[in-house]
Amino acid sequence: MGALVWLLIPLVAAIGGGLWGSWANRTRKVRSDGPELDGYARFREAMEKSHSGAGGA
Repeated sequence: MGALVWLLIPLVAAIGGGLWGSWANRTRKVRSDGPELDGYARFREAMEKSHSGAGGA
């Protein structure tokens, strides 16, 4: 009986991980990557401005 319990632990963990993964991924379909990509574009523009005004070698 003890061996059965030890075999059930990874099974329950795998099922729980699958449920958590599907729950965590549900908002990704609703929310696109638009805000993140916009923020990255602003960051890249700011970095280009700071390097162009530095007058480096």
